[in-house]
Amino acid sequence: MKLTLKIWRQKNAQDKGKMVQYPIDGIDGDMSFLEMLDVLNNQLIEQGDEPVAFDHDCREGICGMCSLFINGEAHGPDRLVTTCQLHMRKFKDGDTIVIEPFRANAFPVVKDLVVDRSAFDRVQHAGGFISINTSGNTQDANAIPIEKVDADAAFDAATCIGCGACVATCKNSSAMLFVSAKVSQFALLPQGQVEATDRVLNMVNQMDEEGFGNCTNTGACEVECPKGISLENIARMNREFMSASLKG
Repeated sequence: MKLTLKIWRQKNAQDKGKMVQYPIDGIDGDMSFLEMLDVLNNQLIEQGDEPVAFDHDCREGICGMCSLFINGEAHGPDRLVTTCQLHMRKFKDGDTIVIEPFRANAFPVVKDLVVDRSAFDRVQHAGGFISINTSGNTQDANAIPIEKVDADAAFDAATCIGCGACVATCKNSSAMLFVSAKVSQFALLPQGQVEATDRVLNMVNQMDEEGFGNCTNTGACEVECPKGISLENIARMNREFMSASLKG
């Protein structure tokens, strides 16, 4: 395939940045999107130009680092996949592909297509964990009976990889789908009840401090989420937050 790539280039966080157009040829439909970018970067390096910076690690749809905004969609035109799982057969010969970083005030651009998503880490650190007594009196988790429907819902919430597609897709740059998934995976389990009140209050407060917007129930976040995290988690987080606020 012959393609035209329009890619956001930005030297650093202070640079204004701009779209730069690159023609590319010889792209196979079985290539992943990141492999296509590798081909482009090889060409740029051979020409003595600066390669395009983009984030990636596992290339197996697990880490979420490969987050790109492709033709106006987080992770591109496919569904329930990350950018590294997107294949070039989703495009046609002669297509123009616009590639941008995730846009949100809480995700400042580092360089080109790389953004700083450490705001998610700080939200997680605020309460996305369970404190365990490791003095030797710990109880085996497998010994605690849990309703299957609750266990399944907790596991579904825990599949969130924190890629940020929900934030990039939301018109308000809301992180509520991410935060609600992290709250839900513990709220549904007995091990998470001890710190439930502090957890939801701390995580929601940290989310607000990071500058994420609020949810307006558009639902675009669930559609674009590569793991299909449900909006039901946001409703659950709201209930948890209301209950915790009344207790506090």
